Amino acid sequence: MEKTTIQVDQNTLERLKALKSMKRQSYDEVLNNLIDNQGEEVLSGEEISEIQEGLENIRKGEVYSIESVAKELGIVLR
Repeated sequence: MEKTTIQVDQNTLERLKALKSMKRQSYDEVLNNLIDNQGEEVLSGEEISEIQEGLENIRKGEVYSIESVAKELGIVLR
């Protein structure tokens, strides 16, 4: 694949860094994801991190049943 360089403002570079879903993700991948998902809702880096944390908690068995959460919050399930 032929490569090229593009000039972007420092603020744009920081915004691109924030869009990386993985530390080692290339800017080419970030830009292609933006282009491919144009018009679709894209998860923020923070949202992706929270989802990954939740999945890790599930793998570790650190979960609560809906019944126990409802009881703690004083919610009656039907």
